[in-house]
Amino acid sequence: MAYNGGATQQATQFPAILTNEKLEAIYVGLLILNPKGIGMFYLEAPECQFSVPWMLDVYKLVLFREGQSYASENAKKGFSFPKLTEKTETYMETCKKYAIESGYSIEQAYHEIRKLFLLKMSYANAPTKNIQDKVVNIKRYARYNEMGIDEIISTLNDLSFTSSIKECKLEEDITEFMVSRSNNLKSGVPTPFPVLTKTFKGFRKGETVSFAMPSNSGKSRFITNIITYLVYAQKKKVLLISNEMTEEKMKLCLITTIMNAPFIQELHGKKLHIREAEILALKFLPDEGKDVELDDDGFIKRKEGESNEDFVERLNENSTQFREAIAATDWLGAQKEAGIFFVYTSDHSNDELRNIIMDYYYKEGIEYFFYDTLKTDIEHIGSGEEVKKTATVLSTLAQSFNLFIGSTLQLNDNATPPLNLSINDLESTRTVKEVLDTLCLIKTIKSDTYDMYEYSEKEEDLVYKDLPAPPTLNTRFYACVVDKNRAGSKPKVVFMLDLDYNHWTELGYIRLKQDKPK
Repeated sequence: MAYNGGATQQATQFPAILTNEKLEAIYVGLLILNPKGIGMFYLEAPECQFSVPWMLDVYKLVLFREGQSYASENAKKGFSFPKLTEKTETYMETCKKYAIESGYSIEQAYHEIRKLFLLKMSYANAPTKNIQDKVVNIKRYARYNEMGIDEIISTLNDLSFTSSIKECKLEEDITEFMVSRSNNLKSGVPTPFPVLTKTFKGFRKGETVSFAMPSNSGKSRFITNIITYLVYAQKKKVLLISNEMTEEKMKLCLITTIMNAPFIQELHGKKLHIREAEILALKFLPDEGKDVELDDDGFIKRKEGESNEDFVERLNENSTQFREAIAATDWLGAQKEAGIFFVYTSDHSNDELRNIIMDYYYKEGIEYFFYDTLKTDIEHIGSGEEVKKTATVLSTLAQSFNLFIGSTLQLNDNATPPLNLSINDLESTRTVKEVLDTLCLIKTIKSDTYDMYEYSEKEEDLVYKDLPAPPTLNTRFYACVVDKNRAGSKPKVVFMLDLDYNHWTELGYIRLKQDKPK
């Protein structure tokens, strides 16, 4: 945060520690008594942070009247002519009185007032409360009185580079930290998956989590399920940045999820079971007894040449299933308390990615972000280290602004068995793991190996079960290996996905059967 911005006079309410009206009066009074001083000890317009308007007017009188022949053009730049009132002369006499009684030299007063005004200007221009607090803290430095103007400027300029640094004495409020239920280590937002919520202690602000899966395995569908839960069940605003799925594809995936996910059905009250392909093609079942022509699958058939508007009207007249689907999407559109904000970008730099996140942080107050997929931009294809650079940008933002940032990564589609996945199976550089707080490696289990695995609801349980028979041809099982977890344990978890409905079910902990060769 450079010191040389400007603030409109009286636009900011300053803390008391940055306000010293008596010092301002002494400085202005000394200039009145010695107008030649304005030639060397003047304030530029952006630096003039006088506490009251009349003090600024008296200062401008010295510029344009008493010290006019001594003030340079640079000293006058940016100032309008002062406003004169009946009390102006009284104000000037008051300033002179304070100046005479103070014992200050003009150089001493200028030195102190400019230091203070630089702090006030930087406080007014600070982008976050965290940086404002750091500006105020400069005034509390043990050796503040020994600091020169150049040292103040240098310290303020450094704040833009040190804003990610959080300082404290670890002993302070230590008991409150221990018993509090609100610190970030305890109060993560739950996920739709109980085991992962317990493992991560929820999604905690200040951290980054990444889910790595092979191409075309359902990364976007997986995080859409998670985001839907965060937004509509936990009432959090989320920004999803995608370089994979377009807006239309994400909308269809979202509709499929909110219609079929049990945790969302509890909110909109409609117990639907509709495939994504049927939603897209407007295939809905008729009510019993309705005299409508059906297609080969039993859905209401669109008449030849029938407009979409007329077909939708017929669906509304003849299908309760369609009316309930519309009620679910109407419910979705009416959600104002939270929401999923979406940005699609096919190519961008790390700076542009950072700007997108900060724009929505300030504009919408969003604190939960997902990036699908974390990979190099077009300019750096093939450079694995660039992925680590992007992950570092995300990690720095998460820590500096207390954000949660989730992402997806590309996993190699190789022969590694799901439970043997490791960082070596990442498509990008393995060093990306260093900057992540949590990393999950997820891979489908081949159908001809189902009988090799067993699972339990509890970790290290005495009773393990075979994987259930897939209810449909489009059901898949996924093994999730928690490869890194700053919050603690690193279990292996199994999910069941019904691809037609984007319905993810966390079954529990998975392992190879103990009586089978590994």
